[in-house]
Amino acid sequence: MTNAESNLLLESGLPIFFGIGNWDELGLALPDNRHGQTVRTWARSLTVMQKEAIVVSVRSGKAWRLASDEGPYLDGFDSAPCPLSFLTTGMVSSYMNEIRALANQRDIAINDIALVQDNFYTMEGSALRGTMVGGALPVELEIRIDADAADDTLNELVVDAVAASPLNGLMRKAHRSLFTLTMNSEVIGAGEVGEIDGPAEPDPGDRFRLIRPGAHRGPDLIERTEAVEATHGVAGGAGTSLEATQSRKLHIRGTCRLRDDGVKEIVQELYSPLGSTFRFLSDETAEFGGTGAAPDAASYISAGIAFCFMTQLGRYAKIVKKNLDEYRVIQDTHFSVGGASGRTGRPGIADAVETHVYLDTPEGEEFARKTLTMGEQTCFLHAFCRTDLKTTIKINRL
Repeated sequence: MTNAESNLLLESGLPIFFGIGNWDELGLALPDNRHGQTVRTWARSLTVMQKEAIVVSVRSGKAWRLASDEGPYLDGFDSAPCPLSFLTTGMVSSYMNEIRALANQRDIAINDIALVQDNFYTMEGSALRGTMVGGALPVELEIRIDADAADDTLNELVVDAVAASPLNGLMRKAHRSLFTLTMNSEVIGAGEVGEIDGPAEPDPGDRFRLIRPGAHRGPDLIERTEAVEATHGVAGGAGTSLEATQSRKLHIRGTCRLRDDGVKEIVQELYSPLGSTFRFLSDETAEFGGTGAAPDAASYISAGIAFCFMTQLGRYAKIVKKNLDEYRVIQDTHFSVGGASGRTGRPGIADAVETHVYLDTPEGEEFARKTLTMGEQTCFLHAFCRTDLKTTIKINRL
C-alpha cells in the first residue's frame, strides 16, 4: 500500500488548488455532454489519504486541479479538505445559484442572504467481515434572508429553487453507481457492483506532472482557516475512522455567503469526526452569471464523490493490511443545468455516477473486486447517490 511518509501535496512545488492553464496540452478525452452539465474527473492517490484530481466541465471547458486530504481521524496530514466538504460546498453553492436566479426572475429583491447547510452520514458494521456500510441522511438547509417578500412567497421561492438544483436529480431518485475495473493494466469484471454498459476508458497514465497553473489573481481558492488538534481517546478523534468495526454518525456544515464581487464564499466545518475548518470560493461561468473565478458547483460535487470513493479504497486496504500500491479513477457525472440559473424552468436531473477504476496491486483479482465492492459500499457519497433523499428547509429572516 502507498505509505504516507511525506506530505506530497506540500512538497510538489505547485499550489494545492488552481485553474489549469494548459488543459489543451494534456491530451485527455472528454465524454458527451449528456444533459447539459457533464463533469469528468481524473483522480489518483498520492498517499493513503492524499488525492489529487483534474476536474473538467465539458460545457465550459474550465479545468481545475483540486486535492483532498484527511485529518487526524484518518491519520492524514490535514493539508486539504476532506472529501465530504467538496460535496457540501458544491451543494450549498448550487442552492445559492438557484435561489438568486429564481428571485431575479420573479422580481423578488434580496437584500442579504446566507445559507447554512448540514449534511449527515452514517457508518455501520465491520470492514473485516465485509458488513461495513456507509449511509446518507436527509440534508438540513437554513436560509437566513432579508428580502422584500411575504413569508409564503419566500417559502415557495426556496422550495422551487431547491428542486431546480442539478443535484436534485441525484438526490430525489436512487441511483446505483456504475463501474469498470482495471487491475494491473488488465480489464477484469467489476464483480458485485453495477457495471458500465460499455468498455473501460483507457488509463491515461500520469498526466498530472504536465499540468501548469493558469493566471490567477486574488485569494486562494481554498484555504484552511482553523486547524483541529489531534486528540486521542475521544469520539471522532485521532485514528477513530480507521477502526475495523464502526457505528458512528458524521456531521459536516457549509455556510455560504456572497462577496461584493458575486463570488460565493463557503466556510466548511467538520463536527464529527473532529476536523479542521476550510474556506472555499465558488463561481459559475459567465453564461450562469459569474466570471469563472473559482470552481463551479458541479465541479466541486464531482470532485467530492471521486475523493470520497478513493478514501474508502485506501482505508479498506489499510484495515485488511493488503498491498494497494496505487489507485486511480476516471469519473463522469452527468447533470442538467439549473432549472432557474439555466432558465429551463424544470427540476434538476442527473444520471448514475460512472467510474472507471484502476488498481495496481499484487494481491490478485479477488482482492481487487472486494476492494471495489467495499469502496462503493462504504463510500458516503455513493450512498448519497443510491438513497432517495430530501432537503428540509428552514427560513429565518435577518
